[in-house]
Amino acid sequence: MFGDPVEHSLSPVMHNAAYKALGMDCEYHKFRVTPDDLEGAIKGARAMGFGGLNLTIPLKEKSLGSVEPDTMAQAIGFSDDTIAGITGSVGHNTDGIGAVKALAAYGVDIPGSRVLILGAGGAARAVAYQLAKDGARVTIANRTLGKAQELAGNVRSVGDANGTGLEELPGLTADADIIINTTSVGMHPDTDRTLVTADMMHAGQVIFDIVYSPLNTRLLLEAKKAGAVTIDGIRMLVLQGAESFRIWTGIEPPVGVMEQAVRDVLGSK
Repeated sequence: MFGDPVEHSLSPVMHNAAYKALGMDCEYHKFRVTPDDLEGAIKGARAMGFGGLNLTIPLKEKSLGSVEPDTMAQAIGFSDDTIAGITGSVGHNTDGIGAVKALAAYGVDIPGSRVLILGAGGAARAVAYQLAKDGARVTIANRTLGKAQELAGNVRSVGDANGTGLEELPGLTADADIIINTTSVGMHPDTDRTLVTADMMHAGQVIFDIVYSPLNTRLLLEAKKAGAVTIDGIRMLVLQGAESFRIWTGIEPPVGVMEQAVRDVLGSK
């Protein structure tokens, strides 16, 4: 994995647990790489025979020119997080796939559902695109209205999407079947505010926070007060990782082993 910062990443934990469980002679490492150094780092990975790469912030949208994006990565703006086949590299984005599979794991039906996405950054872009493509009616709420509307306009190439400002949240949350937070707001539940509070949610809604550390963000704590179904970010993290694993190896990964490895680490903090 390349990123900056990268010290916090739990990707090595889950991937190395999977390799060990399958008896594979592979190791996953993380390296601090700045945007200015990314092109050289990818060339170095090719020279050393890496089997594949993950890119995390702030590198996801910086790989253009070094790899060829697949259809999904190209559609959402060249936001690659997984690179396969370092010789003749192809860039993939697994954020959207990870989110949809995380929802499916909780029995959530996507087609026809009303989804409210908080934020309009790189993760929101991938998640909104995949959900709209799968038949959801997507609303993107962001602090900067123009960014939300721009993203919604792009997503409308594959499905139903609208963009709005955060001031509209009270009405939007009441109508949403699924609320997904793609921002960093609420990562510190003891001190942070949250964009959506318990009084804005209701039982039966699905509240999904893609943040995975801490496990109980302020949004999820508020959702539990409202009696909503809660999904933490670990499931998405692991299912993204599993998709990368398949891309690199062509082998079905032990998802349960990967998830338990991550939960064991976070549970010890």
